[in-house]
Amino acid sequence: MCPGPGPATAHGKRADSPPRAAVFDVDGTLVDTNYLHAVSWWEALRQAGHHVAMSDIHHTIGMGSGRLLDRLLGDARDHDEDEAISTAHTVLYATWFDRLSPLPGAAELLRSLAARNWRVVLATSAQGSELTALRRAVDADDAISDATSADDVESTKPAPDPVCQALEQAGVAPERALFVGDTVWDVEAARRAGVGCIALLSGGIGEEELRAAGALAVYRDPAALLADLDDSPFGRIA
Repeated sequence: MCPGPGPATAHGKRADSPPRAAVFDVDGTLVDTNYLHAVSWWEALRQAGHHVAMSDIHHTIGMGSGRLLDRLLGDARDHDEDEAISTAHTVLYATWFDRLSPLPGAAELLRSLAARNWRVVLATSAQGSELTALRRAVDADDAISDATSADDVESTKPAPDPVCQALEQAGVAPERALFVGDTVWDVEAARRAGVGCIALLSGGIGEEELRAAGALAVYRDPAALLADLDDSPFGRIA
């Protein structure tokens, strides 16, 4: 559970009413990148002599690189290879930066929430350079209050650190926030932070898995959530 905020808002001013935070994962949630990551990790692992099934890689997307390699290769692996594998993934994935596509309704959803006085914060396991490319693809910086990446936290998802960092940036208590993600690691990180999670199917993970992990609601993509915004969990936090 994340600690609650102090009496001031994120900008150092007292608010007349408690603020609300809409915290968003980015890969697979706002930008259509999960399969690009899977292919890039597959090739990076292959170059290092590891042959891992693409389906196994896909189910680790959303974790930070260290946790991802722990799950795919096990703790008995040669950890000295980790940096080279992660660097290879970064280089391979960067070749897609100019072609990243936002998911339907991504920018519109962020702007709609900001217009309703939600503080929109991004919380991603991506590194800083990747986050820059992702924000450029979403093209909604006018609606985004702040962002936290893997560079800003000690532990990545499914640890709650990215979500807690986002709430600290927003100056919002967990019960006044919602997290939107697309993987079971997103749902778990939100749950461990004490924040309800809305899950999207746009990352390729099935509805049953997401609900089993604890998702409050599941939508096809940002556009579907936007269309149902008033009746979604966002509409239940006054």
